[in-house]
Amino acid sequence: MKKMAFIGLGVMGYPMAGHLQNAGFDICVYNRTHTKAEQWVKEFGGCLAKSPKEAAEGCEIVFLCVGNDNDVKQVVLGDNGVFAGLSEGAVLVDHTTASAELARDLHSLATLQNKHFIDAPVSGGQAGAENGVLTIMAGGEEDIFEKVKPVMNAYARFSQLMGKVGSGQLAKMVNQICFVNTVQGLAEGLNFAQKAGLDTDKLIETISKGAAGSWQMDNRGKTMCAREFDFGFAVDWVRKDLSMAFQEAEKIGADLTVTKQLDGYYEKVQQKGGNRWDTSSLIARLDD
Repeated sequence: MKKMAFIGLGVMGYPMAGHLQNAGFDICVYNRTHTKAEQWVKEFGGCLAKSPKEAAEGCEIVFLCVGNDNDVKQVVLGDNGVFAGLSEGAVLVDHTTASAELARDLHSLATLQNKHFIDAPVSGGQAGAENGVLTIMAGGEEDIFEKVKPVMNAYARFSQLMGKVGSGQLAKMVNQICFVNTVQGLAEGLNFAQKAGLDTDKLIETISKGAAGSWQMDNRGKTMCAREFDFGFAVDWVRKDLSMAFQEAEKIGADLTVTKQLDGYYEKVQQKGGNRWDTSSLIARLDD
């Protein structure tokens, strides 16, 4: 049983760490809300640490899944951070959706300390994490990726090395750009169907088999029609992700005109009190 650590037990990290423990790895967890770590140990076993440093000590691989750049810095850097406890030759795998710039900075710092870093944001949402079928897009050295890939298979159905460090985060930005545009098209189509008096259950069953089909239609179509949004990937979080994509687009000269318009629509959803609604709540804007 290889000793590993998992830092961050939110809606994604909690089940991901559980899959690792159930796969036979010896997992030590850390969460800033200590009671959540206690709950995890009670459910899955393993052990809990009082700091990221303590969790990382003696581990071959440390996995991280928190909220944003600042959260990553808080648990990785400093006297009680992951790097302070991580041994030479060990690997930090960051599943947080963060900036490519931060990934490059952490890789440089790890290299100076004879340690390794992989940026590995995920797609698949809470359901993907709970069912162990996430998609992982990674950036880093190929040999290090090949070392951690079999371990990540505990909660992923597919993982791909996209290139050098930072490439995983850039790929995740593309993922977010594509899916919000898909959601908007679905919102407009389903709103049209409801106003036209169509049976939306039959509609979704039918057109999901053709060119209009998508993950969003299969998993969010019916709940969008019912205006149910109290689950899933929050509007606040997608706007955080898109803001990083916009920053990168400025650097590389990429046109995100339509995506910026959709970000404005999400801002209107927030103004309706939908900060924590699922991203499929774009359809709610069309009710005004």
